[in-house]
Amino acid sequence: MTLRIDISGLPSERVRFAASPLAELTAMLHVLAEPGHHPQFAGWAADVRAELRPELTERLGQAEFLWRASQADFLIPARPRPTLAEELDDVDRIDDERYVTTALVTTCGSNRTQASGASPLTDTTARERALEVAQARGAQQEAFAQRLLADPAAVRAQVRRTLEECAEAFFDAAWTGIAAQLATDLRLKNELLRRHGIGAALASVSGAVTLAPDSDCIIVDKVQDKTTAARDAGVVTFIPSVFGRPHLVAVHAPGWHPVLQYPVAEPSPAEPVSLETVTLRLEALAHPVRLRLLRTLARGPHTTGELAHVWDLSTPEVSRHLTVLRRAGLLTARRQGRYIRYTLNLPDLAELGTDLLAAVLR
Repeated sequence: MTLRIDISGLPSERVRFAASPLAELTAMLHVLAEPGHHPQFAGWAADVRAELRPELTERLGQAEFLWRASQADFLIPARPRPTLAEELDDVDRIDDERYVTTALVTTCGSNRTQASGASPLTDTTARERALEVAQARGAQQEAFAQRLLADPAAVRAQVRRTLEECAEAFFDAAWTGIAAQLATDLRLKNELLRRHGIGAALASVSGAVTLAPDSDCIIVDKVQDKTTAARDAGVVTFIPSVFGRPHLVAVHAPGWHPVLQYPVAEPSPAEPVSLETVTLRLEALAHPVRLRLLRTLARGPHTTGELAHVWDLSTPEVSRHLTVLRRAGLLTARRQGRYIRYTLNLPDLAELGTDLLAAVLR
């Protein structure tokens, strides 16, 4: 399970390490939407949610699929700017078809909703599939998707206004607080890149990011098996994140410059648990299919049917694997209407160790 970024023929100066206000705001919004992924920020998230105006909280909930399970590609800039306003201006320059298609692409394991690249604004099949996936995610997301398809300009303006209000409410203060940490990380990465080359710089990013022996490809341990090329885009960008850890967020879709948002630090060690519990859970994770399902569920709740579609498995086969994971205490099942959605129990997974947790959440 890897993402391969072809950099053959790409000059070293086209490998860029830079901070992005928009990408970090997106990471913060993910923390607010999925606090269980980031226990180290639980206090910060609780304080922010307590201070948000109800109207802003409601709009964040309506749009959270843009950053909850996977971040929309336009929220992780390939060409970071010094200010959030400049990066939002760049987003405004994206045409409606590209914006809507990207917004409604729901990453679920290795496949994407719009695998063919067809726009739900112009293609009936793509539109129906996008609404079907949105419906499975809940009534609020379905309603937002319908509004986006009906009036892209109005929804885009509302999303921008929401992000700007988040800047006033909590982002500006948090960004100021982490600026020195990001600057220190960037100095290290750029110095390694200048003095020792891309291999040394990648080694300092994460143990999950390596340079292939022939130096023609960057290999990233991710849930999806994908390949993209940096030489066509002319640049590959690495963006440090404080609030994003332990995630590695990758932009790899056709037509987008390759980008990797990486954590500047690793989480602290977990407390040990009983040998019996460890044995039960490791046995549950020993099967490669169950591990893939678990990594997919780390992105957010999914139904049995969604998981079967993603991994090209039968529904009964997926059900059997989910049963094993539930018996090990790693999943929770909740009925929502006619759907049963499975959720990863992150605290229990964390007890197995930080390396496993980081690998699953990547």
